Amino acid sequence: MVLLQPDPFLNELTSMYERNREKGSVWVTLKRSCLRPKGKRKLEIDASEYKCLVRATDGQKTISTVLSAKDHVRFQASYATVLKAHMDALKKRERKDKKKVAEADKQKASSKAT
Repeated sequence: MVLLQPDPFLNELTSMYERNREKGSVWVTLKRSCLRPKGKRKLEIDASEYKCLVRATDGQKTISTVLSAKDHVRFQASYATVLKAHMDALKKRERKDKKKVAEADKQKASSKAT
């Protein structure tokens, strides 16, 4: 796993999405982490010291970054931009027209009754 700074992480995430545009998946996970030195105890950690561990993988390559509380808002805005840019590869869901479904149900019910 490669630990990157937030901006290079977003650049690499963008290239991951582009490599997997036609076929494949990219998984992104966010997790609260304290990432403290081994000498500190759990009780000594303040809420402001918690960090956010962000990992992304496409099954072949895994990248990660660590965010502090002050960088979180800026990262989320940049991450949202990356997601919006690459959401066009999703398949559209087929929606059934309610009128057609109701008519089909009526026809099935009338054919069973006779």
